[in-house]
Amino acid sequence: KKKARESCSLPESSWEERLANAVTPLWRLPYQEQLQVKYESQRKILQTLASRLEELGIDAQKPGGPCCPLQPVVPSPIINGYRNKSTFSVNRGPDGNPKTVGLYVGTGRERNIVCVKANHVENIPSKHKQVAQCYEEFICRSPLDSCILFHEGGHWRELVVRTTSCGHTMAIITFHPQELGQEALATQKALLKEFFTCGPGAVCALTSLYFQESTMTRCSHEQSPYQLLHGAPHIFEKLLGLKFRISPDAFFQINTAGAEVLYQAVGELCQATGDTVLLDICCGTGTIGLSLAHRVSKVIGVEVVEKAIEDAEWNAAFNGISNCEFHSGKAEAVLPQLLASWEDARPLVAVVNPSRAGLHYRIVRAIRNCRSIRRLLYISCKPEGEAMRNFLELCCPPDPQKKLAGEPFAPMLAIPFDMFPHTVHCELVLLFTR
Repeated sequence: KKKARESCSLPESSWEERLANAVTPLWRLPYQEQLQVKYESQRKILQTLASRLEELGIDAQKPGGPCCPLQPVVPSPIINGYRNKSTFSVNRGPDGNPKTVGLYVGTGRERNIVCVKANHVENIPSKHKQVAQCYEEFICRSPLDSCILFHEGGHWRELVVRTTSCGHTMAIITFHPQELGQEALATQKALLKEFFTCGPGAVCALTSLYFQESTMTRCSHEQSPYQLLHGAPHIFEKLLGLKFRISPDAFFQINTAGAEVLYQAVGELCQATGDTVLLDICCGTGTIGLSLAHRVSKVIGVEVVEKAIEDAEWNAAFNGISNCEFHSGKAEAVLPQLLASWEDARPLVAVVNPSRAGLHYRIVRAIRNCRSIRRLLYISCKPEGEAMRNFLELCCPPDPQKKLAGEPFAPMLAIPFDMFPHTVHCELVLLFTR
């Protein structure tokens, strides 16, 4: 560790170092040591799961035993600059500049937030840093203020940059309209477009430039449409020999090369045969289901983001995949209806890939109560959080009060995938069977 610290190019206690420590806390460690740190953290999570199951009266052996062995962390094929999506904030920098574009050090609770440029952060690719620098140059030239606190006014807000291995770059700029009229808004959009197409920002060679007027912290396309100012409406990515279309707010795994390794493993763990039906819950743009479609008789995808479903349907058609159907809507509303009348005799395997908030209870209940689902793969980016509640709901004894009538699942295997080098996070795949 001392050698790693000595070889570091950042000055001690600098703002850059503080940001690197906050965003990529393992950045000083050699990569093999990072993997060991992550293995230990996943082992503790599975120990917690085993203990919680024992409290429920389930004889769950500790990880490492035959009940739920933990495999070594699968490394990421790319260690630096692997992120295909970055979100940059606008706030006061260490020098007091209120139009600094970067990432936060500090917390709102402590009221000590400082926005630091991310030029040195190792998991962000150079193209994202370039777009962030250009956006900062643009808003510094603008007479309009940045929007740090909504009630204090200001307009310029966060920047999202998405890139693909095909060389495409999408920039999405969020803007608080405050009291501006349509003519003033049109002027700002024209200036933004001119800057990134003819001005200094042209160096970014954007494939797509989007603008979103938002009076909320986070805003979906349905709440406030993404407005295309320049270029193509979508960018495209290649994954496992397939081509995928990506909309501004569609979910796509943050590490494309890592996602290929993950999805290949998921395909093996499904043990799908030619007559298997694959249920892809929280399917996003359909990447998991479509990449496994050639192994199964049918794929059924469910996703809440309408634009992502549009992408999934386009992706299926473009890649000549005809055995997929996608349902738009909240999974807790769609899935119970879908499974309640399930009479298909074919084997049904479920793959769930929820956000950090985990699965809604009604989704877990629908899975538990569908006798056809004998095999379930749960992909979690935060297994120590709400996902732990899901694990217990899947494995607990039948409970009439909670309407959990189905036979419980049992955790059989756990494989961590390092989708986020230099951070403490892992993507954990848990195989449940019954």
